[in-house]
Amino acid sequence: MPRTMSVADSIVIDAPPAHVYEQLSDPTAMGRWSPENRGATVKGERRGAYVGMVFEGRNKRGAVSWTTRCTVTAADPGERFAFRVHAIGVRRPRLPGPIATWEYRFEAVDGGTRVTETWTDDRRSWPDFLANGFDRVATRGKTFRQFQRSNIRMTLERLKTVVEEDLRKAA
Repeated sequence: MPRTMSVADSIVIDAPPAHVYEQLSDPTAMGRWSPENRGATVKGERRGAYVGMVFEGRNKRGAVSWTTRCTVTAADPGERFAFRVHAIGVRRPRLPGPIATWEYRFEAVDGGTRVTETWTDDRRSWPDFLANGFDRVATRGKTFRQFQRSNIRMTLERLKTVVEEDLRKAA
């Protein structure tokens, strides 16, 4: 069965695009809303997101933990933030190779922001049967399309809750 190579979902958050971008483009904060990410360490200069910024993300699914190396590929404040995952490992990302690209787009709507999160499978060189078999083991029986659809929905809902709650507290 051919793989679905990309999955996306959106949510509207009651906050301006620049504010939502600022929150989401900080890889060290991703653990606040992601069901798998436990935060990140930025390599090199630490400031707002910029194209070429490298970070290592700490992740956990059930009892399994891993680390990824990621590079920011888009950092357009209030509009778009994206990064590609290009190495993975248990404690350190030692195994290089294209893994995935994550993208967040921000669109002003009715006093808020529509955030669209997209996951793209970058394992293009993997045969579908191999990728599907690996995915079912890694996700306990699902394809990455099914698994990421659920994760993206959960991430967006948590992001909305955190951003809106933080704004209420600041008001």
